[in-house]
Amino acid sequence: MSVSPETMSLAEAITSRRSVRGYLDKEVPQETLESIFTLAQRAPSNCNIQPWKVYVASGALKDRIRDQMVEKVMQGVPFNSDYEYPDTFDGEYRKRQVDCAMELYGNMGIDRGDKAGRNRAMLRNFQMFDAPHVVFIGMDKVFGASVAIDVGMYMQTLMLSMTAHGVGCCPQGTMRYYPDIVREAFGIGDQINILLGISFGYEDAAVAANKTWIDREPIDQNVQFRR
Repeated sequence: MSVSPETMSLAEAITSRRSVRGYLDKEVPQETLESIFTLAQRAPSNCNIQPWKVYVASGALKDRIRDQMVEKVMQGVPFNSDYEYPDTFDGEYRKRQVDCAMELYGNMGIDRGDKAGRNRAMLRNFQMFDAPHVVFIGMDKVFGASVAIDVGMYMQTLMLSMTAHGVGCCPQGTMRYYPDIVREAFGIGDQINILLGISFGYEDAAVAANKTWIDREPIDQNVQFRR
């Protein structure tokens, strides 16, 4: 059931938000969607330029995008992201990546050597984890990393707004792999690049992957205080 955002503190939204990888077959009401995205629009940006471009797909359109993406993956069509991203991480970053994967796959009952199981888990990303909605977020292709920071702040604000409204979500880099599908679906010109997508809806607590809860490092691993 959706909750009023006024009933959840910012601290509660931050600490309770996590990546949800399984959803009920139940759409979020349009009134709630509008409330979520209206609140997220308060995100900060340099000189208030609000550079984010936001495209929400539900119903038949969402299904069509999902099916097109799954078909491309199954056919081995190469990814065609608008931006380059690192494929691998090293050192402490790699350790955290592996720890996260072990926790997730462990809850899903997938052993390290289970290649077929890992492939099925990978495909679940493109199936949007059965979410009833997906939002794609992009920006004008003329913008670079400094403006992408503004878009990132919008993404975080949006996910906290979803959480405050009782809606689960999962930010997905995989949703940027076939940006032409998104541009075609929404009639977007080539001047807009797609950064990522967020699948969202009401969590299905029965899905094993949703048992995954990844902790964070103590702040002394990332934060320095000096005076």
